[in-house]
Amino acid sequence: MAGLMLGNQAVARGLYEAGVEFVSSYPGTPSTEITEFASTYDKEEMYSEWAPNEKVACEAAIGAAIAGRRSFCAMKHVGLNVAADPLYTASYTGVNGGFVLAVADDQGMHSSQNEQDSRNHAIGAKVPMLEPSDSGECKEFTKLAYEISEQFDTPVILRLSTRVAHSQSVVELEDRKTVRHEYTKNPRKNIMTPANAKPKHIVVEERTKKLREYAETSPLNRVEMFSDEIGIIANGAAYQYAREALGEKASYLKLGMVNPLPVRLIKDFAAKVNKLYVVEELDDIIETHCRKIGLDPIGKDLFTFIGEYSQTYLREKILGEKAEFVQLDDVIPIRPPVMCAGCPHRGVFYTLKKLGVFVSGDIGCYTLGSSAPLDAMDTTVCMGASVSGLHGFNKAMRGEYEGKAVAVIGDSTFIHSGITGLINIAYNRTNSTVLILDNSITGMTGHQNNPANGKNIYGDPAAAVDLEALCKAIGINNVTVVDPGDLAATENAVKAALAADEPAVVICRRPCALLKTVKHKPPFRVNADKCKTCKACMRIGCPAISITDGKAQIDNTLCVGCGLCTQMCKFSAIEE
Repeated sequence: MAGLMLGNQAVARGLYEAGVEFVSSYPGTPSTEITEFASTYDKEEMYSEWAPNEKVACEAAIGAAIAGRRSFCAMKHVGLNVAADPLYTASYTGVNGGFVLAVADDQGMHSSQNEQDSRNHAIGAKVPMLEPSDSGECKEFTKLAYEISEQFDTPVILRLSTRVAHSQSVVELEDRKTVRHEYTKNPRKNIMTPANAKPKHIVVEERTKKLREYAETSPLNRVEMFSDEIGIIANGAAYQYAREALGEKASYLKLGMVNPLPVRLIKDFAAKVNKLYVVEELDDIIETHCRKIGLDPIGKDLFTFIGEYSQTYLREKILGEKAEFVQLDDVIPIRPPVMCAGCPHRGVFYTLKKLGVFVSGDIGCYTLGSSAPLDAMDTTVCMGASVSGLHGFNKAMRGEYEGKAVAVIGDSTFIHSGITGLINIAYNRTNSTVLILDNSITGMTGHQNNPANGKNIYGDPAAAVDLEALCKAIGINNVTVVDPGDLAATENAVKAALAADEPAVVICRRPCALLKTVKHKPPFRVNADKCKTCKACMRIGCPAISITDGKAQIDNTLCVGCGLCTQMCKFSAIEE
């Protein structure tokens, strides 16, 4: 039986067919759907969970592998930075049951703060990495990854990209098999003290040699000969672009195993073509390998290090054929992403802009508070950096910004990596004010439950972190809870926290407007006779509000009746 599947869905199917029993992940676009699809299978066969962060997910999966069960975790590329600590040492310990980590890179930065190439982590950790180029390969490579993991006693990384993760192609469905290994106590293998780790490094290097030999003949790497004029070495989505752009005008060495890379296979292919190109998105890893083994391919001198490639781009670069485009005379306005109508974060950022404070930002829906007309954010680095960064900012400023700087962080992000930063504020004492924007869900990645909202991945009741109690337990005595839908109360709470001579936390609690459990009020309307066209209602950046014929207007298909705009209008022009 066969069917169309997203790449992420196909990976989940591969997990099921491979006999995986334990899945733990933290949501991160474009990897999130792997674990969501995995959770649709019988949890008695394949258990799934959302972990507080990627490091915890990776460590839990390693523990399951040590127990002798096939295990898995998934994350986006920046999540692999968080999980790198356990992964690099798991390379030394090896596995018992197979362990596969999927990482989804985001070429083009569609939903990410940087564009790193995760192949560097595979090289650094000295673990094999497989890279599928369509959904069918996503499933098959996932299953093969477990065979490699157990055969070579190693974690295996499965690398996806946004295009592979979120495109569809045909997948053949097969039956699930059961693979289990007995656990036996083995301190020399599993306890990485220096005395045990030193000989294991030797084992890792020997394993790399064996894996490189495996890569020479593995079905993961294949040659497609059509023309001896042009040869293309490519991987992942770049292979698909090249294949479509050049067709049978070129021959191809498709590399499905991108670490370690073969030597003889590449040299033999290079010898068969007159001109050799390496087509790889982001870093020049395959090209550098080719140069180390004595070849001189055309690579990043011609192709960019930045963003995604395309069929049009490669056809122009390699064949010199420019595509014709239709030029529109009209200027199409830019439509940047905005907070949804009724978003509970909107009132917070309106207040912060009004107060004119420095805002140390974080990763989530609320990052959109940096956009016009709110413009209420000064920094965004990574998950949790808002809290730690605010502490450093305030220490470095030596009181200059005391009472004039805050950090903002979501409930899920606070659980992920904000807690330790808040401990640092309490322990090393700065009068820092942290706003936890608690919307009861992990919003940006598509409404996943988290440890703060009392539900697990299956929607079952679960222990919920008491944010107020947690903040007080780690040394923050000044903790306030406020409804961000009440602008006056929010402003008063923030002002009081900033004025306090101690660290403070303001929990801005209102559920995400898109949650199915939220009951909305009827939409509001503008009384045109009362509207003075002052445009005060436009300052909150609500997509439901616009100006038409000089008067404010509310789109009743978007308005959820949050009432924020009614608090802006001094003329009572906005009515139920």
